[in-house]
Amino acid sequence: MKHLESSSLTALEKALRHLDAGFSELPTFESQTPRAGSIESVLMEAAERLRDNYPYFHPLYAGQMLKPPHPVARMAYALAMWINPNNHALDGGRASSAMEKEAVAQIAAMFGWPEFPGRLLGHLTGGGTMANLEALWVAGQLHPGKTIVASASAHYTHERISGVLQLPFEAIPTKPNGSMDCEELAQRAAKGDIGCVVATLGATGTGSVDALPEILRVRDRFGFRVHADAAYGGYFTLADNLTATARAAFDCATQADSIVIDPHKHGLQPYGCGCVLFRDPAVGALYKHDSPYTYFSSKDLHLGEISLECSRPGAAAVALWATQRLLPLEAGGEFAASLSSSRSAALELTRRLSESPNWIVPFEPELDIVVWAPRARSASEASALSEQIFDRAAANDLHLALIQLPVSYFARADFNADQDHILCLRSVLMKPEHSAWIDEIMARLNMTMVI
Repeated sequence: MKHLESSSLTALEKALRHLDAGFSELPTFESQTPRAGSIESVLMEAAERLRDNYPYFHPLYAGQMLKPPHPVARMAYALAMWINPNNHALDGGRASSAMEKEAVAQIAAMFGWPEFPGRLLGHLTGGGTMANLEALWVAGQLHPGKTIVASASAHYTHERISGVLQLPFEAIPTKPNGSMDCEELAQRAAKGDIGCVVATLGATGTGSVDALPEILRVRDRFGFRVHADAAYGGYFTLADNLTATARAAFDCATQADSIVIDPHKHGLQPYGCGCVLFRDPAVGALYKHDSPYTYFSSKDLHLGEISLECSRPGAAAVALWATQRLLPLEAGGEFAASLSSSRSAALELTRRLSESPNWIVPFEPELDIVVWAPRARSASEASALSEQIFDRAAANDLHLALIQLPVSYFARADFNADQDHILCLRSVLMKPEHSAWIDEIMARLNMTMVI
């Protein structure tokens, strides 16, 4: 194949034979597979339908945060699917549950929590939304009825989750770089009714990193929980080229009460795979429940005993475990270098945009997400141009994204602020190939300005 990696299929076939050999003592039987003879035709039909997609795998796709899983993750997930383990209880996923605990322990160690699973609690989830729900559910159990707050640029899921949990929610204004205004937070916290503050370590819109050290100092004064939503940015703790403020935020993440990270973003995993970690294992008591037909096969910890979800794909744990075996979560390692490369690509694109008379960049990226607007006489004109450029770029196989930002972020720009928000262009440069494609991206982007 020209674009889609397929050489790993050979390794999958060999691993599948090895897995099958592990059950060789069982009596043979005829597998009952309905309509087996039609599988190929249905798969070909599915392949035809899937061609109606943006080329998420290609470096010219520089829009949303979509990144192909590593081949080892795809193959390990597929391998596990021949068994289809369920990591709710050891009855349904003995090996994959052990692999989940090992993989989660490695994520905890990446943040500086090597005590897991001794003095910590954590597990995988179906994605970042579920992981954040569990963290805020725990906060609500410990501080019932109190308000959840997050920055105005935090992911919208926190407000929605708070509604599901029937907890009040408020957004704290941001600074012009998209991070939480901690002076505003301190003023709000003085009311004494905040149960949990969400510190965003990598906003999905702008990549902005909240000043976690300052948030923790406010916590020391007012006594709320701190939840670090590192769903997107968490793996950047391994990068070696962060700003001093971002570095400081990641370095004190272990002082948060809970952390969420999404391996299905920068962790090279298929959707959906999230992870939640709790600093205090005593919160496990909040999950306590009875089950009349599970948890009897072993006295060891069943992951369903510390999770709000019931059935969860063991294949996700196998894929994550295999990826971290191949690419350990180590500073200075190959995986860490790919994160640094993504940030370098974002910095280079920012430099090129800033040097061009065509574009306005409101602030430098803290991770690998770049936002910018076309230079224009007014915010409304720039917004209209952004839509046009978005369409023209896509017609030339350069796929970007759009984002609404407060016009106040562009205080240094010389244009008429005739509306509160401005529609901007946005790129997430999360693929390792992006560093080598900045020239091509800029060339195609500049072509969109020629009418």
